[in-house]
Amino acid sequence: MKTVSSRQNPVVARYRAAARGESAGVVLLDGAHLVVEALDAGLRLREAAITPAAAARHEVEPILARLTRASTDVVLVAASVMDALSPVKSPSGIVALADRPATCSRRMYDRASPLVLIAVDVQDPGNVGAIVRVSEAAGADGVIAGGACADPFGWKSIRGSMGSALRLPLAVQRDAGAAIAEARQHGCRIMAAVPRDGRSMFQLDYAGPVAILIGGEGTGVPACLAAGADERVTVPMQPPVESLNAAVTAALIVYEVFRQRSAESVSE
Repeated sequence: MKTVSSRQNPVVARYRAAARGESAGVVLLDGAHLVVEALDAGLRLREAAITPAAAARHEVEPILARLTRASTDVVLVAASVMDALSPVKSPSGIVALADRPATCSRRMYDRASPLVLIAVDVQDPGNVGAIVRVSEAAGADGVIAGGACADPFGWKSIRGSMGSALRLPLAVQRDAGAAIAEARQHGCRIMAAVPRDGRSMFQLDYAGPVAILIGGEGTGVPACLAAGADERVTVPMQPPVESLNAAVTAALIVYEVFRQRSAESVSE
């Protein structure tokens, strides 16, 4: 295994560029968990770096074996170099660069009654990652990052998704209106999450194809998009609370969908 002890090595520049989102077709993975998730998802890992301390851990041995079998170029790096490679404050000791997963919104509509989340202008990558994670957990068919959303494949988003971004169908559509139009073409009812003056999330029927709009921090779903939705859905809140975090709102609504659809399947 090659050893890198200098922060001036070209490998550092590659990881830093990936962390800034400047490497087309590449995602940065930080931590053993995400490296394993990428391997399990069948992604090609281009290269990996690991510190001696991390390599000595018992649980990392099988990961290194899998990387070797996958013909991934693995280098041993000094702790100071890992500090430069990893974008997190406390590096885990293993990072990797992998091929960016393919994006395709068509896969999200394969089922008879798809559930798709369209995040609009959610600029915090941690929130985007959390929305992806809870969407997979609740059985949604995919997430579309619309408008000025953070990149769902940025390192912060992937980290926030705990690997769900490597499995769940995702798409990026800078024109949120176009994403909504596509959902309508697949027969989806459009439901816009709004902080007030919508119907309670517990009063709506989520049967059939559904696309849920989740707005960004502060501004929420743009008024023009909310006005054109088939339903405006509100999470009931006790005063003086007036709004919830975008990821929390998404979680509450998709789990109400999950609850209703699970109850329907049991009754059948």
